[in-house]
Amino acid sequence: MIANVFNYERAESIDEALQLLEGSGGMASVLAGGHSILPLMKIRLTSFEKLIDIGRISELKGIKQTEDRLEVGALTTHREIANDPFVKETLPALAEATASIGDIQVQNRGTIGGNIAHADPASDLPALALAFDAEMNFVSKKGEETYAADEFFLGPLITATPENSILKSVSFAMPPMDANSTYVKYAHPATGYAVVGVAASMGQTDDGIITYARVGVTGVGDVPFRATEVERTLLGSQPSEELIEEAARQTTEGQEMGSDLFASEEYRRHLAEVFTKRALKQLL
Repeated sequence: MIANVFNYERAESIDEALQLLEGSGGMASVLAGGHSILPLMKIRLTSFEKLIDIGRISELKGIKQTEDRLEVGALTTHREIANDPFVKETLPALAEATASIGDIQVQNRGTIGGNIAHADPASDLPALALAFDAEMNFVSKKGEETYAADEFFLGPLITATPENSILKSVSFAMPPMDANSTYVKYAHPATGYAVVGVAASMGQTDDGIITYARVGVTGVGDVPFRATEVERTLLGSQPSEELIEEAARQTTEGQEMGSDLFASEEYRRHLAEVFTKRALKQLL
């Protein structure tokens, strides 16, 4: 597996990277951790005349709170997110998801921006993006543009990424103070990708009424999705085994399931319900 010939340039700033992109005539791509784009180039599923390495641009790294949102720089690695105390405290599902991605080499080099912008149907983080109303902030020569998660993922490896732009950061809406969150998945034994992954969050009043519920699912179809029927079933109810069972049965309502040699459509639908149930039980 050998990629087509390409040129390589390293950008030291966002402005330099954007200038290189503008001058490429649409035949260049940015390179962050490299775990997504390089394998595609090696099997010649895609090719570029130039790769622009943005991996050392410090402006694209870091984790901070911006009002009621958790903002993560696009070049922040999975390992940095998984080990960050603030992420563990405010959005534990994100820490759990990044800790489950690939192996230690992937976690040390792979970035949140590369993972989400790649939009692999079996990737973990898109489930988090949908469950926690993520916003993708892009920068280009024209300025900055922000895309909500529910309008960003268009198909397998297809997103609404603007032309000649760089993903600057990803921000997540932090759940209410009384809510907890989790991420559970059934990983493919060979690749570690999610056959099904479920990101969930739930909050309750003092007397146990569920007032906040978010569920995002990845791995089972061409795009991740919000399990809104699950959320609707939970809201306003007292938690019980029966409620969890009823809610989990709604996980794939109205969704098309994928099918491959490893998992049939029926098996994926079953797994989605099982892992939604596990996530809800953990939260309750």
